[in-house]
Amino acid sequence: MTVHFYATLRQITGQKTVSFDVARPTVTRLLDAVVEQYPAMRTELLDESGGLWPHVHVFVNGRDAPYLEQGLDTELGPDDTVDVFPAVAGG
Repeated sequence: MTVHFYATLRQITGQKTVSFDVARPTVTRLLDAVVEQYPAMRTELLDESGGLWPHVHVFVNGRDAPYLEQGLDTELGPDDTVDVFPAVAGG
C-alpha cells in the first residue's frame, strides 16, 4: 500500500511517498502501520484515545475517509490512492 504524505508529515517520513505492507488493509490498520513505522506520527495523527484528529485528513481515492460509507473501517485495495494531510494554516 502506497501512502502520500504532505506538509510537515514529510519531515517525519523523510519522503513524500512510503509503501506499507498491511494484511487485510483498512484505513485504521494502515494508520496503525504508519504509527508503528514512524512513532512520531502518533501525536500528529491520533488523539489521546487513538482516534484520528479532526484536523487530519486521510483521503482514499480523493475522498475524506471519515465520510466514506465505512469510515475508517473502509477496506483498501491495491490500486487505491491514500493521501495524508495534517492541518495547514495560511493564506
